[in-house]
Amino acid sequence: MVDNETTRFEMGADNSREAREIMREVLAALREKGYNPVNQLVGYFLSGDPTYITNYKGARAVIRRMERDELLENIIKEYITGI
Repeated sequence: MVDNETTRFEMGADNSREAREIMREVLAALREKGYNPVNQLVGYFLSGDPTYITNYKGARAVIRRMERDELLENIIKEYITGI
């Protein structure tokens, strides 16, 4: 039997301001070190491996201040509101 129901995924509190600041800091560090931020962030989000994020300027610790799913939620919200 195939289940045709869509599973709902709901997130908690609005933490978009914190997510935006985290992403600003991490993006700046990745760019300054010459990395492609898209490639590095995709690697991090898919694998959960923090070594995709540089330690430069504490970026690895910064990105770990928030769970990956929470960051992704905020990134997707930002993208969707821009369409």
